[in-house]
Amino acid sequence: MAAKLKKGDKVIVLAGKDKGKTGEISTVMPKEGKAVVDGLNMAIRHTRQSQSSQGGRLPKALPIDLSNLAIVDANGKPTRVGFRMEDDKKVRYAKTTGDVI
Repeated sequence: MAAKLKKGDKVIVLAGKDKGKTGEISTVMPKEGKAVVDGLNMAIRHTRQSQSSQGGRLPKALPIDLSNLAIVDANGKPTRVGFRMEDDKKVRYAKTTGDVI
């Protein structure tokens, strides 16, 4: 099955503590059905100091379920993603505007 959300897509969070915030996808984990969005769903990770790193309390972006993310269309609104064939090539498009993503 083709991926509706990919790395680099601008998305908006539909549910959870960061509802309404937008960001860019940095990693997608299709087997788990999750994605990491830069600057969203942040948590503090305590790391021990070592010779190579300082250690301390470091913020880290945690994965968000793909069902809680929606791609942002040209108008800045959340939209669903559809697929269609254009010139013998499968492309993703925004269902609200019909524009190719």
